[in-house]
Amino acid sequence: MLKFEQNHNFNLMKKEDYHYLGYIMKALGTKGGLLVALDSDDIEKYEELESVFILIEGKLVPFFIEEIILRPAAKEAVIHFEDINTVDQARHLCDKEAYLPLESSPPSEENAFYHQGIKGYQAYQASGEYIGEIDKILDFPGNPVFSIIKDTREILIPVADELITEINHEEKKIYLTPPPGLLELYQ
Repeated sequence: MLKFEQNHNFNLMKKEDYHYLGYIMKALGTKGGLLVALDSDDIEKYEELESVFILIEGKLVPFFIEEIILRPAAKEAVIHFEDINTVDQARHLCDKEAYLPLESSPPSEENAFYHQGIKGYQAYQASGEYIGEIDKILDFPGNPVFSIIKDTREILIPVADELITEINHEEKKIYLTPPPGLLELYQ
């Protein structure tokens, strides 16, 4: 089970120590349920989730989960939080982002990564040629993109499983196979 330790120091929380879990889309039902779009292809790993942090006015606030119902086909979950029992209470959490501490994140596949966790990785072509350093992931709807910095240039490469050859978390390196001709656009 994923649970936060009781002695977690909430005053020292930094967003970069968390990974983006998803977005609270809307209140659902009459008892304070919330529909959450999860940023994962494998949402089943969250079925034992006990708590999350919600970004409210720039601060990560912990919420404990009473019930979670996964909807794998839609990459969504219906979540009922403790002490959120009415539609009005639930509406205050709508349009907010949910996060998990990196150390509490469920195990992931070998080539999986969390958006915040990949910043600073060195990007290489599968052939070994250096591309640049990953600055961030631009989260365009349905089409996230690596923002890679080389010298003063920004290089944009789609975040797609078929383009990721390997991720070496120990060495903080990612190997990519960009679409033919893409890198030439940035020379």
